Amino acid sequence: MCGVVGIVAHSPVNQSLYDALTVLQHRGQDAAGIMTINEGMFKLRRANGLVRDVFEQKHMERLAGNWGIGHVRYPTAGSSTSAEAQPFYTNSPYGIAFVHNGNITNAAELAENLKGGARRHVNTSSDSELLMNLFAHELCEAEHWEVKPESVFQAVTALHKQARGAYAVVASIIGYGLVAFRDIHGIRPLVLGSRKSEQGMEYMVASESVALDAVGFEFIRDVAPGEAVYITKEGELFTQQCSDEAELVPCIFEYVYFARPDSKIDDVSVYASRVRMGKKLGEKIKRVWEDLEIDVVIPIPETSCDVALEIANTLELPYRQGYVKNRYIGRTFIMPGQTERRKSVRRKLNAITSEFEGKNVLLVDDSVVRGTTSEQIIEMARDAGAKKVYFASAAPEIRFPNVYGIDMPSASELIAYGRDVEEISELIKADGLIFQDLEDLIEAVREGNPSIERFETSVFNGKYITNDVSQEYLEQLDFSRKDSAKKGSSDQSSSLEIHNLN
Repeated sequence: MCGVVGIVAHSPVNQSLYDALTVLQHRGQDAAGIMTINEGMFKLRRANGLVRDVFEQKHMERLAGNWGIGHVRYPTAGSSTSAEAQPFYTNSPYGIAFVHNGNITNAAELAENLKGGARRHVNTSSDSELLMNLFAHELCEAEHWEVKPESVFQAVTALHKQARGAYAVVASIIGYGLVAFRDIHGIRPLVLGSRKSEQGMEYMVASESVALDAVGFEFIRDVAPGEAVYITKEGELFTQQCSDEAELVPCIFEYVYFARPDSKIDDVSVYASRVRMGKKLGEKIKRVWEDLEIDVVIPIPETSCDVALEIANTLELPYRQGYVKNRYIGRTFIMPGQTERRKSVRRKLNAITSEFEGKNVLLVDDSVVRGTTSEQIIEMARDAGAKKVYFASAAPEIRFPNVYGIDMPSASELIAYGRDVEEISELIKADGLIFQDLEDLIEAVREGNPSIERFETSVFNGKYITNDVSQEYLEQLDFSRKDSAKKGSSDQSSSLEIHNLN
């Protein structure tokens, strides 16, 4: 999962890009980058680390220009310390800077086509660089020599016909303007905003609406699946639907876990959807566990707090904050290596003994992935004196890997893979375990926008909407995501210095 942003303004955008990436930091903690355009030249800073650590005063001063793009990243396969930070850059045609959130499922096929037919070299294993080169090639093939809205839309239309998978893209074409587009299913989010300045209209695209709020842009709408947006450097806005096969099928895990609660994605409030998840799960608990004695409901901070509060209200039980979170530790299931993930849980959370001692507690989390975190959190509750520890997940059992841009582990590392609820409960050492039903999860999100007919739910049911995910592909993905593969490539140097492309 990554976060992308692009701004076209009439004044310097470096601070706005920085602020937007800061509020999108939850979408990627591995690397960050900003590229601006000033006096006909790209200015780039990208490196591994958090936004606050990557950009120093000297870097911000060099990132001059009134338009630019930015990216926060975590890797979807391979090493989390690789040097594949974005934005990427290609000099042909014109000069293009490129950022991408998602994952291309037919990357091998596209790489062969680009190498043979387009004679374009892809320098990394990143599918983002691959997608950039495909867009660049199709822009070369467009009818107009100069970049016009028609040539941009022609290039995106051709790209949609070749690329499969998930992609929300923002690109800068030097001398012309900014391009943004979304895959034909709209799996990954992308929003469009604007603001008025004395010099005229300014525009912004970003992964989540919260980024618009942070820098004073007004939300216009979500970029539609298959749609392309072109904003000239002078601030003219052009949009066009570039696929006749477009259908909105957003990733439901955005609402469960990834997106911030103060964001709105595809006209659905993330916060409201999580409250509804809590209501439905609470009703299921009341129905299935009517004989259990539960004294208190405690969330695993922070994503599950809204869900847990609504569960407590539904069950008419006290809601308490039983864990204190260290906000300076990264997400554990993103971290490479099972040993490092186990260590990080104790550094990340600490139990408040008085909220557990002598009580039967219901712990609520957004999901259960490997089970490593869940097991340790339950152990912490027992160490704090809990008599019984029950566990509820706001999401159904995660049984399948994600192929659309979320670094869900290989199937063999998923605790629910090939196991029933009782077996999972025994492994995490809970006194009882309950999962949200998939139908209830879909209903909880869809209530915010009834026009959404389908959601991308492959991690729960193994149904991949692009219809191109074979067993061979999953086996290759499994190998690339195994902890051993990550550890083996993590020794590579990952530092990237400031680049002034002039």
